[in-house]
Amino acid sequence: MYGDLKIFSGRAHPALTAEICGYLKVEQGRMKILNFSDGEVFVQIEENVRGADVFVVQPTCQPANENLMELLIMIDAFKRSSARRITAVLPYYGYARQDRKDRPRVAITSKLVADLISTAGADRVLTMDLHAGQIQAFFDIPVDHLFAAPVLLEAIAQLGIPDLIIVSPDAGGVERARAIAKRMDAGLAIVDKRRFAPNETEVMHVIGDVAGCNVMILDDIIDTAGTLSKTVEGLKQKGADRVFAAGVHGILSGPALGRLREAPIETVLITNTTPVKEKVRRCSKLKPSSVAGLLGEAIRRTHENSSVSSLFV
Repeated sequence: MYGDLKIFSGRAHPALTAEICGYLKVEQGRMKILNFSDGEVFVQIEENVRGADVFVVQPTCQPANENLMELLIMIDAFKRSSARRITAVLPYYGYARQDRKDRPRVAITSKLVADLISTAGADRVLTMDLHAGQIQAFFDIPVDHLFAAPVLLEAIAQLGIPDLIIVSPDAGGVERARAIAKRMDAGLAIVDKRRFAPNETEVMHVIGDVAGCNVMILDDIIDTAGTLSKTVEGLKQKGADRVFAAGVHGILSGPALGRLREAPIETVLITNTTPVKEKVRRCSKLKPSSVAGLLGEAIRRTHENSSVSSLFV
């Protein structure tokens, strides 16, 4: 039997952790995190966690390397403080896009990060909308893979878009787009995307009829928005009327916000798996939704040893 439920936050996204604690009506755990002058991370847990069921919330978003290292050090600190079980809660799992050898002499970083988290001492992982489902198999510890679909479904429904077509911007996202389209009784289209370099894509073909229809482009990650802007271009050329988009992880790095402002797109739905408050302030097209309730409920069920998968039935 696991001890008391305790939730701690790294510095990557404390606002989300506060929301999760509010949902669960538990007090956030006390922990000191700081950097030495040379950049090294120092972590000290400021309360007793011996025998506790600990959940550490830390998306490995930008700055990815620092947030990942901070997560590993926090896990090690809890392990050495005799926590009964340590669950790494990663609303966004960074380095996931390098999940196979798609060209010679490259690393598979999603497997490397999985090994680092396991070696640091995590007993299980709770994450959301992995870039590829098979990443779960890279772990030698249990992984609870959550989906933001219920949150996005509600946000899309609130827009009240008639004649809606759900569009997958690549072949890899077809399953996600099909699931949303089925639940909304909407049509489905697929974009044949060719990637020429990291963060550089070109739309080649649109599979499905979008002429005269309103389209919702559905993706897991919106990073530089290069794929999104090219997809909007291709859909407009095929006669699409109004264009919307939804992404689980609104990374929105580099030129992303500028591209969104310039693109003929009305609304971009995102979730708060990563910090989005400042980005929303800078781009009026962004409409965020919170996944805190979903993560909080998954944490509660994990702690109580009840079903997590039933959240998505």
